[in-house]
Amino acid sequence: MATRVNRQTIDLSGYPDLVVIYLGMRVNRLVGIKTLLGFGPKISASAAAKPDGLLRHEVFVYSLFPMHVGIRQYWRDTDSLLKWTRSAPHRQWWKDFLGDSGGTGFWHETYFLKGGMEAIYDDVSQPVGFMTFAPVIPARGPMFGAAARGNKQSASEPVLSENELYGDAVK
Repeated sequence: MATRVNRQTIDLSGYPDLVVIYLGMRVNRLVGIKTLLGFGPKISASAAAKPDGLLRHEVFVYSLFPMHVGIRQYWRDTDSLLKWTRSAPHRQWWKDFLGDSGGTGFWHETYFLKGGMEAIYDDVSQPVGFMTFAPVIPARGPMFGAAARGNKQSASEPVLSENELYGDAVK
């Protein structure tokens, strides 16, 4: 006997500035397993602390080999997301990662309900997401920071400036 599909949808009118971000970390070298497993508990604890503006945090597995895990987060607005990323503990994690990816690749793709998308791919060895169909360009100059890539304003500075990361070789 056939059953009817129970179709449902959602009313996002109470979340006019909603931001959804997908994040992934993929093991590129054996040492990356340690890096990835080290981040897991830290990220889970950070989400469990319920930072202001974080509506939902979900963890999932893209693949077991190569090991590639993901997170999907829903944020009330861009300001909440950027405030969290530029404060402890995320600020230090990001600085450390940009200094040494620890045998992993990291990426995120951000989608704004009010329009716009942005992404970054650091040490990503195999194309994922937008990389599979859109031209890949260096994350330099106006494409360096997430707020600028997403065409969003931010009252705070990025975790690292382009000059801090690359020295005087800023393009």
